[in-house]
Formats: sequence, C-alpha cells, structure tokens
Amino acid sequence: MKTKNYWLLILAFTLAACNPVAQSSYSTETSLPIETIAVKPSLTVIPVTDTPLLPATDIPATATASPTSTPDTRLLPEKWMEWPVVPEPTGRVAEIYALGQSLGNDPRHFSKIGDCQNVRDAFMGLFDKPGWYKLREGREHLQATIDWFNGSFNRDGMAVKGGYNAAAVLSPMWADPQVCEPGENPVECELRTYKPSFAIVSLEYWWQGRTTEKYESYMRTIIETLIEHGVVPILATKADNIEGDNSLNLMTAKLAYEYDIPLWNFWRSAQALPNKGMDPERNDGFHISYFAWTDRSFTALETLDKMWVYVNPAE
Repeated sequence: MKTKNYWLLILAFTLAACNPVAQSSYSTETSLPIETIAVKPSLTVIPVTDTPLLPATDIPATATASPTSTPDTRLLPEKWMEWPVVPEPTGRVAEIYALGQSLGNDPRHFSKIGDCQNVRDAFMGLFDKPGWYKLREGREHLQATIDWFNGSFNRDGMAVKGGYNAAAVLSPMWADPQVCEPGENPVECELRTYKPSFAIVSLEYWWQGRTTEKYESYMRTIIETLIEHGVVPILATKADNIEGDNSLNLMTAKLAYEYDIPLWNFWRSAQALPNKGMDPERNDGFHISYFAWTDRSFTALETLDKMWVYVNPAE
C-alpha cells in the first residue's frame, strides 16, 4: 500500500466521541420543523419602470466590438474527482470577504459548521496547541495562518456538534438556549456571536430516506445565509461513499460551482491514504481513521491559508 509522505507530525491527538446520527432523531421529516424554510433568491429582482429608453444612435464604423466575457475554464462538477484538493480562490471569494468586513466580521475568525468529524479533538484543534504538531520543511509559511486564526482551531462553536447534519444546523430546536436567541438556529447563532470571515462547511452524513435533493435544499440555505452575512463558505467533499453513488459529493461540487465558492476536495486527498482514509476498526462506512485526521486537518489548513492570503496579500 502506498504510504503518503507526511508533512505534518501529530505528537498527540485525543479521540472525540463521534457517533452517527441517531435514526430516531433524524429519520423522519417531522422531527426537524424546517421543511418549509424558504431559500432566499441569490439575485435581486429589478423592478420595471416607465422611464422611456434613450433613442438609439448610430454606431461609428470605427467603434470596437464589446469585449467578450472571460471563458470559464473550471472543470465541470461531474469531474469533481479531478478537482484539486486545495482550491484556487476566485474574485467571488474577495467579494464575499469584502462584504463581511463592511458588516463588521472579524478577519481573525473562522468557523466550522459540521458534525462529529469536525469537532476540535478530531479536526484542526491541534493547531491551537504548540507542541502538538510540527510543520515540515517547505510548509513553514502555514504558521502565519495558524497564528492569524489563533483561537478558532481548538473551538467548538454553535454550529458544530456530534450528530449535526445539514437539517439540524438550520433548526432552532438544536440551538444552545444559553447562548442563542429565541428562534435562532445554530448557524445564525454562530454568525451573530463569533462573526467569522470564513466558514468550513462539512455536513455530509447520509441515512436511508433522506434524499440528495433535500441535502441540496438545506445546503443552499446554509450557503446563502453565509454569503448574506459576508462569510466565505468553504465546502468539503467526504472520504466515504455511504450513499453508494457519490451523489452527496457530486451535489456539493455542483453547489460550489454554481455559487463560485471554494471546494476543499478531501475525497481526492483521502484516496492516497491507507484504506482510502476510512476507519478499518469501526468499518461503518462513515468514520475516517485517526490516520486520516492528520491529512484532513492539514489540507483544511492549506485551504484556509490559500483563501486568507488571497484576500490579505499584504499580511
């Protein structure tokens, strides 16, 4: 088996409780009263006015043609398996970030919106613990990103918890009543209380009866909520294929493509790991191995670094 040449050395890493979503809690639509959530349109409708159009004028023969739009060279979502692990930022990232800064978001904060595989003990928490990691030669520049976002790595915010999924983070019934306002869902609560500039979104758990279309609907609401608040969404693919047809990863890629937002393609990185990153001990088709935690945390850090440097080139 091919062994990946690791650039990150974990000196200590503890196991967090990470269990799949209980069937009784999420298997029925009535358990989460959010089916009627309306997805806000991404475009503003411009009302028609009675203002007359200006009369047409003759165009001089020497006039040049209008410039054509820049060709879209991105790989289509159907080729998501070929997308890079660490995405290239686009102008859309800068636009969303700039909006967030005008709204008062903290440039030193990022949030995680996810399930048990995204809690601090399993995902990125070690970067807030000097001595728990070592950046190898050629990766030392990532320390600047670690320093910049200090405090966000080893933090479980309002929108990350074991058992969470794309439906749960949109339901006020799962919000912490000690912190969140009445009627506020976990995502809204996190954005209000922490004011992040970026959010890593990894809510991929699948179970019998929940369709990819419902996942898409919930994810659209999450994405548009983040964009409305000026928070750059960083979507993620998953290592598993518990649904059997990779439809969740494909849908995630489609959403990233449509909204022109970053897709951190962890699935591709996991292909080079032992057992393709899946945990052979639990062998439940969902949990990744402790070995994969390292790769997942590091590639997420690389992605965060890529986005941060893009919007703050002078830092």
